[in-house]
Amino acid sequence: MSSSPKSLNDIAWERLFSKYDILNQIAANGQFQISATQIKEFREPRLMAKFDHTINLPKIFADNQLSILPITRGDYVISHFEAYHKFEDDNAPVTRVSLPTYIQSLDSNNIPSEAIALNCAVAAGIVAEFLQDEDLVSTVSGRMGSGTFSFNIANSNTNTPLQIQVNNSQIEIDAAYEGVRGLALFEAKRDLSEDFLVRQLYYPFRVWQSRVTKQVRPLFMVYSNGIYRLYEYAFQDTSNYNSLVLISQKNYSIEDTAIEITDIQAVLQNVIITMEPQIPFPQADSFERVINICELLGEQELSRNDVTEQYAFDARQTNYYTDAARYLGLLEKRKDGTMPVYGSSDTCKRLLRLSYKQRQLAFCDLILSHKAFSDTLRMYLASGNMPSTAEIVQIMKASNLYNIGSDSTFERRSSTIKGWLNWILGLVNE
Repeated sequence: MSSSPKSLNDIAWERLFSKYDILNQIAANGQFQISATQIKEFREPRLMAKFDHTINLPKIFADNQLSILPITRGDYVISHFEAYHKFEDDNAPVTRVSLPTYIQSLDSNNIPSEAIALNCAVAAGIVAEFLQDEDLVSTVSGRMGSGTFSFNIANSNTNTPLQIQVNNSQIEIDAAYEGVRGLALFEAKRDLSEDFLVRQLYYPFRVWQSRVTKQVRPLFMVYSNGIYRLYEYAFQDTSNYNSLVLISQKNYSIEDTAIEITDIQAVLQNVIITMEPQIPFPQADSFERVINICELLGEQELSRNDVTEQYAFDARQTNYYTDAARYLGLLEKRKDGTMPVYGSSDTCKRLLRLSYKQRQLAFCDLILSHKAFSDTLRMYLASGNMPSTAEIVQIMKASNLYNIGSDSTFERRSSTIKGWLNWILGLVNE
């Protein structure tokens, strides 16, 4: 299997590491401080020093277990930081809420940004219910200076903490809501990911923990496909970056999420099988992430590099998930020079405007219009168990799929069928 193609960040950072002998400097001193001016020799710092998820780290960082953190408005430090935190499972049931009837300027089926998602969450009472505080007022948000503080952060190479000094670094708060007892600071995202950069919660927490006497509550909200996932964290030791613990996690929807097995059976019974497209059979096991990439491309076209740099995908995953969405007719691909550019199809735009239940069943219809998926689901429903890999491969071989090739490739791609069918059956309310 070929290695992932190098991104522009990969190439620029390799040149910086070579020019400034960064790996040897870290080995000798435990860390390396680099300025925005130095970074700009090869690429814009705003593109080179913001990695919201582990998967976004440049290859030379990932290969050497390195991370980067800002310490002033123009300086960064690189070391073997344990800078990220893996999201806990979000298997909590979905709580149904609704927008007030007098609200006309918010559409729960059209959430184009984190700001709109937050506004909907507030208007529907999600934030107040989650925080258990009705008397909330929107207060500080946007970009601001960090002031001065220091903290300890775990070093994965030495198993001893490093002390970092921050002096007027820039921070950004997506929203803050203050009640009688506490100040809730929100980081909001629309892209699904396995982890997040703790700095996004820790730096704002440190700033406001020193400015107010009431409790400061760091929160993360992830909105995708009609579901608002809220996580409240706490730092058990104010001066310890890695002392983050989950306090509460809940899921909400403004729409009706009730889907029954009879709804799935009706889609399967009425589906019209389509001809297989001349696009590689999907190798993208998480259908939630297929939907998510369609949402992220719903408002604008993005190049392959833009998708990889802006969201929680590496270059290989960008290829896999955009191809999976193209296989279903949800994304379209064109070339800008040699660079692939992706945008939503008319089908995708129509589906994303549907209500939650209609949208999920429309996605089911698109999946099951492909013979390999519908035949596997029929076998599943008849037996009550997921067919074996060998059985799925036999179904795939009888489905006239485009250019799969070897048996080992059939076996790898069969995991996509399992993943997508588990997503379909997971829609059913217990």
